[in-house]
Amino acid sequence: MGRKRCVGADCSKMAAGCCGVKKQKLSGSPGSGGPGGVGSGVAGTGHCGSDLGIGSSSTVAAGSVNRMNGLGGPGGSSSSNTNSLSPTPGGYNSAALSSNHSPGPGSCSGGRKMVVSAEMCCFCFDVLYCHLYGYQPPRTPRFTNDPYPLFVTWKIGRDKRLRGCIGTFSAMNLHSGLREYTLTSALKDSRFPPMTRDELPRLFCSVSLLTNFEDVGDYLDWEVGVHGIRIEFFNEKGSKRTATYLPEVAKEQGWDHIQTIDSLLRKGGYKAPISNDFRKTIKLTRYRSEKVTMSYADYIAHRQHHHYQNGIGHPLPPYNHYS
Repeated sequence: MGRKRCVGADCSKMAAGCCGVKKQKLSGSPGSGGPGGVGSGVAGTGHCGSDLGIGSSSTVAAGSVNRMNGLGGPGGSSSSNTNSLSPTPGGYNSAALSSNHSPGPGSCSGGRKMVVSAEMCCFCFDVLYCHLYGYQPPRTPRFTNDPYPLFVTWKIGRDKRLRGCIGTFSAMNLHSGLREYTLTSALKDSRFPPMTRDELPRLFCSVSLLTNFEDVGDYLDWEVGVHGIRIEFFNEKGSKRTATYLPEVAKEQGWDHIQTIDSLLRKGGYKAPISNDFRKTIKLTRYRSEKVTMSYADYIAHRQHHHYQNGIGHPLPPYNHYS
């Protein structure tokens, strides 16, 4: 009761966003930078969150790919569409990847085989590595090219601080979508400077594929740690705003339903006091995700093992680069 499954064209209208947040004080003043920073417009592009996963959105031109960050952090995302790199001929063998990867919260349950795979993270590292070193883009990967809404998240260091996270709620073919959002999240997340070669050895890459979109009538009708949420609301000036958190964010932050909703409202730029009556005006869509994470060290180990037999399209870095 009170929920509507979002399918087909309905889902394609959903804006993209960021998946996480930087450390956010829920009691802090809204719009003051950090994850509670003001968003930049109507349903469109944005982040997924801060070091956690908040997202705000901005206006996008009709027909462009909607982007959004789902983690949060200061600032909103650009409204311009980023063109994906075209796949190059050839093959990308992703067999026998390191097993040191982890399905994240919200991953498939009930015995259904997950679509997301460590090969996708390895491909994202390839795309970023080739870009930073000026090599030709990696060849076409061998994992499925089915269309999915997706997010690419970069974290860095032992404490896994957020380094970039942008994705789309519009279903994209995975080969081109991961190429595009690998570079968009690494180089064009407005909360961070573009990534550099020196940061590569400390990076962790996560790929999230979003599924099971449902519009719900009650803003509390979602489960912490299971569902990602996207909210639409009207701010004090009557402008429509959107914000999103990926499924893992609220659980990682230790937030309950109200804290998560209020955090998203602040991220989306709502500055007035938040009342329960106002929360009831929110339009909320819940969704799930399949997530996998890989470290740069695991990526290099895989590339070393498969470099010759798989005919990788570019050389490995010198050992002292990734040691």
